[in-house]
Amino acid sequence: MPVYTITHATTYRYAHPVLLSHQAVHLEPLATAAQECLDFSLEAKPGPLETSVRTDYFGNRVHYLTITEPHQQLDITTRSQVAVTPPKPLPADATCGETRAWLEKSLEPAAHQVRQFLFDSPNVRRVPWARELAAQLFADERPVLEAARELNTLIHREFAFDTAATHPATPLEEFIQIKRGVCQDFAHLAVAVLRAAGLPGRYVSGYLLTNPPPGQPRQVGADASHAWFSAYAPGSGWADYDPTNDTLCNENHITTAHGRDYSDVSPVRGTVVGGGSQALFLGVTVVPAGKPGV
Repeated sequence: MPVYTITHATTYRYAHPVLLSHQAVHLEPLATAAQECLDFSLEAKPGPLETSVRTDYFGNRVHYLTITEPHQQLDITTRSQVAVTPPKPLPADATCGETRAWLEKSLEPAAHQVRQFLFDSPNVRRVPWARELAAQLFADERPVLEAARELNTLIHREFAFDTAATHPATPLEEFIQIKRGVCQDFAHLAVAVLRAAGLPGRYVSGYLLTNPPPGQPRQVGADASHAWFSAYAPGSGWADYDPTNDTLCNENHITTAHGRDYSDVSPVRGTVVGGGSQALFLGVTVVPAGKPGV
C-alpha cells in the first residue's frame, strides 16, 4: 500500500491591507475505502483568531479560519500523509437502462444519495454538446462504466490541456468551443455528459503523483491540485476516471473532496474586508513517504 506525503502551500498577496479574512479550506484528504488519511495539519500566517472543522453535506472535511490581524499576505500550508490502496479491477456493471430505472424507482438509501448528482449545478449544465454525446455513448443496453471509460478517452482525445486557456469561472460552453483547458474543465465536461444521459456524475478534487522524466529529480512544488470525475452503477458503486490523462484513477490519485462541481470543493475559498487587488500563488508537492522533497 503506497503512502504519500503531501504539502500544499497557498499564498495570497494583496495590494492593500486586509482587515478581516474568513477562509474555508477543503484540503484534508478524505477517509474512504480506497485511502486512509494518516496525518493532517494546517498552518496559517498570520495565525487565525478562530478555527473550526466540520464535515460538509457531501462528507468532506472543511477547515474554517478567521483572521483579524491586518495583513497584506496570507499563507496557508497544509501537510498530509495518506495511504492509498491499489484499485481492484472494475466489476461487471449495470447497463445504462437498468441504472436509469433503478434511479427512478428504487427506495434504497444509495439511490437517494446519488440522485443529487443528476442535476445541473453552478459550474455544470447539460449543454447541447453534452446531450449529443450522451445520446451517442450511453444507450440503454450499454454498461455504465464501460461507456464512462469511452467518454474518458474521447474527452482526452478531443480537448487539449492548456493552463493558460481557462480560469475557474470559464463557462463550460467556452471550454467546449476552444477545446482547451485544465483538469477542472475536463472533469466538468464529463460530469455534464453523464447528467445529460440521466446518470449520476460527481466531481472529485485531489492530487496526482507525477513521475519526472527518467534520470530527472522530482521538482518540489511542481505538482498541482488535480480533478477528475466519478460515474455510478448500481452494485458497483462509484468509479473514478481521469480524462486529463485518459486513465482509470489508481494508487497515484489522492482524493481530498467530492461534490457536484468545483464550487463545492474549491481548495481555499473565502471573503476579505479590504485588500484591493490580489495575486494567488500555489505550490504542491506529492512524494512517496520517506523520500526527500517535502
